Amino acid sequence: MAEHPREDPVISNLSSQIPELSIHPGESAWLEQLDITVHDFPYIHPLLRSAFRDWIPAVSALEVGGQLSWLLADWTAEVIHTEDKAILSIWHERISQLMRTCLDSGETTAVKLYVDAAEEQHIIAAGIPVRTKSKAEIFAVLGCIIQGSAEEIAFGERILGMAQQHFTSCFYRRFENTFFKDMIAIQEQAKREAQRRSFLVDVVQRLHDKIDVDAVLHEVLDSIVRVYPNVHLEILMSQDHQGSNSRVKLLQLQADTDPLCVQAFMEGKLLRNSFRAENGQQQLEIAVPLSGKQGVYGVFHLFIPYEHFEEADIQLVEMLADTAGTAFENAKLYEQSNQLIHELRLINELTQRLSQSLQLKEIFKFATDELLHIFGAEYCCISQLDKDKDFFEMVSTNVTFLSKEIFPRDCGVCGLVYATKEPIILSDYHSYGRVYSRLMEETGSSSLIGVPLMIRGEVSGTILLTHTRSNYFSYENYKLLQVLSTHIGLAVANASLHAEVRRMANRDMLTGLFARHYLDDKLLEFQRRDAKGSLIVVDIDKFKQVNDTYGHQIGDTILKQVCNIIQSTVRKIDVCARWGGEELAVYLPGMELEEGYQLAENIRERVAVETTPPVTVSCGVSHWSRKDEKISVESLFYRADMALYRSKNNGRNQTQVGRDNQ
Repeated sequence: MAEHPREDPVISNLSSQIPELSIHPGESAWLEQLDITVHDFPYIHPLLRSAFRDWIPAVSALEVGGQLSWLLADWTAEVIHTEDKAILSIWHERISQLMRTCLDSGETTAVKLYVDAAEEQHIIAAGIPVRTKSKAEIFAVLGCIIQGSAEEIAFGERILGMAQQHFTSCFYRRFENTFFKDMIAIQEQAKREAQRRSFLVDVVQRLHDKIDVDAVLHEVLDSIVRVYPNVHLEILMSQDHQGSNSRVKLLQLQADTDPLCVQAFMEGKLLRNSFRAENGQQQLEIAVPLSGKQGVYGVFHLFIPYEHFEEADIQLVEMLADTAGTAFENAKLYEQSNQLIHELRLINELTQRLSQSLQLKEIFKFATDELLHIFGAEYCCISQLDKDKDFFEMVSTNVTFLSKEIFPRDCGVCGLVYATKEPIILSDYHSYGRVYSRLMEETGSSSLIGVPLMIRGEVSGTILLTHTRSNYFSYENYKLLQVLSTHIGLAVANASLHAEVRRMANRDMLTGLFARHYLDDKLLEFQRRDAKGSLIVVDIDKFKQVNDTYGHQIGDTILKQVCNIIQSTVRKIDVCARWGGEELAVYLPGMELEEGYQLAENIRERVAVETTPPVTVSCGVSHWSRKDEKISVESLFYRADMALYRSKNNGRNQTQVGRDNQ
């Protein structure tokens, strides 16, 4: 086809339609060197279509006579865009062949599609190769279907070359714009990356300045929400962390409510899941483990609108989770070290206070008060096991209806602790359902920690702490109570041993009655406190003869029989003691002389009947009163002894009363 001069008015009009790039002269040189290569051809379809859409309005505005329809084929001769699909469908095979011929020859090619000489109607198709700037490689074919008279066909053919130049300009303008967009996108991406790095460094610095667990969680939550306001975020903790932030919740490992979070926690890696929300918006769910060197502590749980998050943002959240996990672990270790120091102080103070008393009642009362204070519990019960009678007795509690209560060894939580010899912690008693507890039921308690009170490897009692709020006690509370119970058990063992030593020191080993010095001390106490009292001295008649006849072993047996008769005859408040040898003494606090005499007679009569071999006893009774002249302990014993002497001299097996004038 003939070349047309540039001064042609049609060509000038077309040239004026080519858009100008707003590039300064000094900046255009490097742009002119930019070009596509054959390696880019498979990826330029979007650019070709965009350039075709930019180009069509300009060429369509030309008044060339006849009718022009334009189409575009790619570097494989496949038509990818057309103005008139009807014409393309009619002459599809011939147009496709034209595109291939033009591509193979590398020259402008034209074919006649239809000729009507009578009506002077012609339809031709032309293909013009579109080449790269640098190597003139064909990357597209611009096609034109011209309908009209011979003159109109000829006129249409004149603008094909300029149309191809115009299309090439439009394509490269799009290519340059795309290049600029890519550059801007890269710059924006670099800017976002710089912002992310700056944000990460800033958050890391702030996190590592925190030594409080709550502060770490607050900081990371607030930081993420501040940068990503459209993100729904919460932290699910695997441990019983009591925090003030409503977005920090408990991770339920046994529940099905957050399977993605449970899986992320168990596997220790980031997991994601996409879904469509109720409003039709595509959402992304992400679970990122909150990990430290010693383990996984929880999971970051995020719900993200797709359009607001990039892959780099997900990586940033993952790095934040790693940083937060390390900071959380450091804060937790610091908290635990402070807690350990606090616990050691508590243990030291408790041990010192417990060691100051050797009275069991005082130890149990002090332990109850201290445990309530240390753990913030509402109720505390300390029970002691009576092994001989096979029951627990509530020896100290702030639950009034349980004070001094007695219950079987296998009953309730105490029975469970006794059977297993293991401590127990209940977060919700009502959902536990494995044991009935009167303490929990009647106080309305939900949380409980209980430990066995161990003495020399055996369960000697239990300690129970409760609270009406569920999930109240922490695992640290559970461990601390075990440590404190050891020291309480040691104090109880020391007090029990001390009581046993005192009992042994104050008791006669053979008879089990109190020793004489104990009776002396108690009598002084009663005289300071009471207004009156009586004393009985009992002596077994002809005891030497019994020993000589039956032997000392039988003599000891008879002595024990007499002691048992005395103990079963007197009151619980009366004090029985071995006076010496076969002589026994009983002090009767607050008792009149006549009552004392009658009690002595009851003892004498029972001994004569209930001993084997049978023996008799002689008794002497004395009395004191504040109304009378003050009488000493020695005087009281002297009167009773003199009365006993008269019983012996008068024939034995009788009771005499000591008088003031004797």
